[in-house]
Amino acid sequence: MEDNNVTDFITLLKYLFLGLLQGLTEPIPVSSSGHVEIAAYFFDLNIVGMSFAILVNTASLIAVLLIYREDIYRLVKNGVLYLKTKDQKAEADFRFIIYLIVATIPAGVIGVLFGDYLTGNIKTVGITLLVTGVALWIIRNLRGRKNDSTITLKDAIIVGLAQTVALIPGISRSGATIVAAMGLGMKQETALRFSFLMYIPVSVGSAILGFSDMLNDPNISTLAIPYVIAFIASLIASYFSLKWFMGIMARGNLKIFAFYCFIAGTLVLVFS
Repeated sequence: MEDNNVTDFITLLKYLFLGLLQGLTEPIPVSSSGHVEIAAYFFDLNIVGMSFAILVNTASLIAVLLIYREDIYRLVKNGVLYLKTKDQKAEADFRFIIYLIVATIPAGVIGVLFGDYLTGNIKTVGITLLVTGVALWIIRNLRGRKNDSTITLKDAIIVGLAQTVALIPGISRSGATIVAAMGLGMKQETALRFSFLMYIPVSVGSAILGFSDMLNDPNISTLAIPYVIAFIASLIASYFSLKWFMGIMARGNLKIFAFYCFIAGTLVLVFS
């Protein structure tokens, strides 16, 4: 009995760590899914299905909603106002909403049609971390001029296509979209906001599509407590990590994430 208690406690600690890792790495451009896969590999955890991923991603979604609540409220209010009155002061926010919807479509379509085929192994994650590092290094010194009101439909489509690249295991979603947005000339703040407001519909859609899988997950009863612990850890870590990353973006220090990806990717390839 004592051995079982020790095993259960260790399992709980592993899932606590995975939740913290997901939360810390979701907002920053280093691939949260890749890091969770790496940790699960070295912890010898066989995470079957998408239940865990959906759960911790939903926690990160809540953190994003909390941080961007004022932007979301303004966009919704002005979007409705423009539809009702065609008020020119609300047009920019209405257009921003349309661009967010357009940018979300490519990843949604590709994810539904080909999501089951977009798999990889631990070596894939190591390689894609190196690719992410190269992309971040290329745009590290860019200082764009485009703000929320000067984004174009073309910009939205390209950033949306960049988000589909992040369906490849190990490619950071925030990294791919921020690299694309800054490459198109967006200010750091605008690129960050557009990236994370794009994350909302994608995450909501994933949660809805995966809800039945969660209900039918054979491990949900035995791992209920570890899953709840991971959810709470991911929520708290995501909130503070995104706040920290907003400060990093304001100072333009993306090269630190490029260095990190180079080191992490190399270590994964060497030791896996």
